[in-house]
Amino acid sequence: MSAPRDEVRGPEIVDGALPSTVDLVIIGGGISGAASAFFAARAGLQVLVIERRNKIASLTTAAATGAFRLQHDNAEELALVREGVDLYLNFAERTGLDDWDLGILQQGYLFCSRTDSSAAKARDLVELQRGFGLDDVELLSGDEARARWPYLAPSIVQARFRAGDGFIDQVALARGYATASSRASQIPGATGSGHAQYALSVEVTGFIRGESGAITGVETSRGGVHTPAVMIAAGPWSGNVAALAGLALPIAPTIRQKLVIPNLPVIDQTGPMTIDDETGSHWRPAGAGCYALRTDPATPAGPPLLEVPTDDRYAQALLDPASPSALALLAPFWREVWSAGLPAWHLAAGQYEYTPDRRPFIGATEVAGLFVNTGYSGHGVMCSGGGARRAIDLLLGRTDQRTEPFRVDRPMHERAHDVL
Repeated sequence: MSAPRDEVRGPEIVDGALPSTVDLVIIGGGISGAASAFFAARAGLQVLVIERRNKIASLTTAAATGAFRLQHDNAEELALVREGVDLYLNFAERTGLDDWDLGILQQGYLFCSRTDSSAAKARDLVELQRGFGLDDVELLSGDEARARWPYLAPSIVQARFRAGDGFIDQVALARGYATASSRASQIPGATGSGHAQYALSVEVTGFIRGESGAITGVETSRGGVHTPAVMIAAGPWSGNVAALAGLALPIAPTIRQKLVIPNLPVIDQTGPMTIDDETGSHWRPAGAGCYALRTDPATPAGPPLLEVPTDDRYAQALLDPASPSALALLAPFWREVWSAGLPAWHLAAGQYEYTPDRRPFIGATEVAGLFVNTGYSGHGVMCSGGGARRAIDLLLGRTDQRTEPFRVDRPMHERAHDVL
C-alpha cells in the first residue's frame, strides 16, 4: 500500500508491502537514483526506488556543495553537465512542476592561479575547453581579476572565469526529480503509463537470479521484488551493493566535508565560487554566509558510512592563515575573519564515490539485468540530468553500450583528482 502523495511537495512513498513486480528497481534514493527514476518513469516504466535511509537525498546529496560548471577537462563530462544545466534552467516545462524552486544562481566559477606554473596549466585547459566548444571562459590577468573582484589577493597572477556556471539547491533538485517521477503522466513528452514509488528505510540484502544467472529481482528487508532490471545508484554504497551480485565495481568511498558559515557579512553574496587552483580551497556564497571546502587528495578511501563523521581540523585548515591551504591565500579578508574571532560555523560531511579515472559508471554490467549509474567522483549533482538520461537510454536499448564512454568495462587509467 502506498501513502497518498503530496501532489506538489514529494514523491509517492510505499508504506506497507512492496510491489511484487516492477519494470525497474533502482537502488539508492540520492540525486542519481531520483534522476534515474524520473527518466525511467517518463519513458513509461513502473519503477521502485529503494533507499535504506528514512528520507531521500539525505546523506551525500545533502552534504554536497550544490554547484555546477562546464569548466571540465574532458568533453564527455562537459556534455553531461551541459545537458543537465539545460534541464535545470527549464525544469518546470521539462517536469510539469510549475512552482518548483531550484534556487539557481548563475554567478560563475572563478579559478585563481597564484604561480606562473599554475597559470600556464590554466591557459592550456582553457585552450582544451575551447576545442570542446566551450568558448565563453574568460582568461584574466591578476589585475583584471582584482578590478572585478577587489577581495582577491595581490598574489593572484591570473584567473579563469565562466559566468554561466553557478549554484543550485541540490536537495530541491533531487526532490523535484522524485516528485515528478511519481506523477509521470504530467511530465511533458512522457510515454506509456510510467510511475515511480519510493521505499524508505529498506535495505537490499541480495539478488534473485534466473536459471541463466540473470538478475530477476531483489531481496530486501521488506521482502522480495521481481524485476527484469536493477540499477545501482547507491553512491558510496554502490560497490557493496554490486558485490551482492558478484560484481567487483571499483568504487572508493572518500569522506568530503563542507564548512558552513551561516552568517558572514564580508562575503559578497553576488560573487562567484572562488577557487585556489593550487590547493583546491574554495568558497561560494550561501544564504547570508558561505560554504567553504577543500578536496584533499591525501584523504584515504574507506568503507561506506551511514553517518559520516566530521573533523574540526578540516575547518582549521581552511581558516587558519598559517595553513598551506588557507582561504586567506586567495583573499586577505579571511585573515581578518580569523583574527576577529570566528562567527558561528559547523561542518557537514558526505562521501564521494571515486572511480579510478574519476569518471562515472553508466550502463550495463557483466551481470545480465544489472545496470549502474554511479561513481560521479564529486560531480553527481551537476551531472545528474545528463547521466541519468543516458543511463535509462542504455537500459532501454536506445543507445549502444559498446560506444558509451562511461561504460563499466572501458579502459581506465589512474587520473589525478579534479581540483574540486
